[in-house]
Amino acid sequence: MRIRPLHDRIIVKRVEAERTTASGIVIPDTAAEKPEQGEVIAVGPGRLDERGKRIAPDVKVGDRVLFGKYAGQTVKVEGEELLVMREDDIMAVITPEAGAMKKAA
Repeated sequence: MRIRPLHDRIIVKRVEAERTTASGIVIPDTAAEKPEQGEVIAVGPGRLDERGKRIAPDVKVGDRVLFGKYAGQTVKVEGEELLVMREDDIMAVITPEAGAMKKAA
């Protein structure tokens, strides 16, 4: 699939939420909320300022991001559910801690 967002729009794919709680209770699909985290699939070239100069986005493809519960517009592309949102809808970029990466290795 090839998709190219325009201006400051970003395409995000939601990541799967945990299906069990910390105490081990399994949450069924019908009761689970949609995750508010996702992976950036595509990024537009950025918005234009008052002078017509392009302002590059702060996120890049592959970033894991946090966004609001009602952020973006849900679209289906080739059977896959994606979110199209503006860069302003993204609240944070999640970066793994250096110590956590060493433990996983």
